Amino acid sequence: MKAEHRELKRLYGEIKLFPETLDDLWHLHHLIAPGDLVFATTFRSVETATDKIRPEKAEKRPVRLGIRVEKVEFHHHANRLRISGVIESGVDIGSHHTLNLEPGYEMSVIKQWRPVDLKRIERAVRASACGVVHILSMEEGEAQVYRLRQFGPEWVTTVTTGRSKGGETDARTAFFETTLRYLREITGPLVIAGPGFIKDDFARFVRERVPDLGERTVVVETRRIGQGAVQDVIGLGVLERLIGDLHLAREVQLMDEVLVRIVKGGAVAYGRDDVQKAVDYGAVEQVLVCDTMLRNEAVTGIVERAEHLNASVVVFSTEFEPGKRLEALGGIAALLRYKIG
Repeated sequence: MKAEHRELKRLYGEIKLFPETLDDLWHLHHLIAPGDLVFATTFRSVETATDKIRPEKAEKRPVRLGIRVEKVEFHHHANRLRISGVIESGVDIGSHHTLNLEPGYEMSVIKQWRPVDLKRIERAVRASACGVVHILSMEEGEAQVYRLRQFGPEWVTTVTTGRSKGGETDARTAFFETTLRYLREITGPLVIAGPGFIKDDFARFVRERVPDLGERTVVVETRRIGQGAVQDVIGLGVLERLIGDLHLAREVQLMDEVLVRIVKGGAVAYGRDDVQKAVDYGAVEQVLVCDTMLRNEAVTGIVERAEHLNASVVVFSTEFEPGKRLEALGGIAALLRYKIG
């Protein structure tokens, strides 16, 4: 989740939110309530003036609407959030409208925020993949490192080629080593971008010297360098695909951990009854739940109770293999702090 706080007076005001994953939609489901004012861009039929006797079918155009919320719910496949209410700003004021929000859609919420709401937003932002993505613009003799922030790319450092008595090969090796020194502490994905072959050479250098970072490295061909290369990467949709892959990888890892603990008889629970029992014991550390299960009020209640006890929640899409594996275990599982009988 990305979030941009506007000025809040006594916790009342506007916060701009940008959900990135199904988990973020889950958070929004609990952040938005009846009576709140939500702004988002949507499609609505707009009639145009015409001289024809028989009016043409109204055309749907993108418009930004402000909706006074009456109802918030997951779509029946749980891959989008439906926010219904009365239009207070934009076209057709006074009419009812439903916003269908998916990951990647920006929105703003104006309401009286509770401290627990702000903590939930902070937790979602900390879990965001975007906060740890770095982009390296690489060309012969110069490398620029950028870190992606909620407000856009932030320049970190520039590395230039130094002179070397050993010739061009030693100079390039020294250049690569200096650049890598600034990248070793990166814990998230690294995108190496730029024209030519030097970016590919450096990617191989990274994979040889720091294999863990090399596994999280993506190489992208761009026409520009520096800030322009960053914009090219964003424009090509690389980040959206990367974030999706990261979330899917996390789902794979979590499901593998669940299965390992099941085989070893470890601290794990699966199926509605067992997870409910674990929640009652206060033993749940992390809840894994299929998106389709969020239609079930009993399951939703279990998840909300677990969150109240400071457990984290990961929503799995049943369109992918990890979600299907979780569905086979009853659609919900939990990694526990300790084993229960």
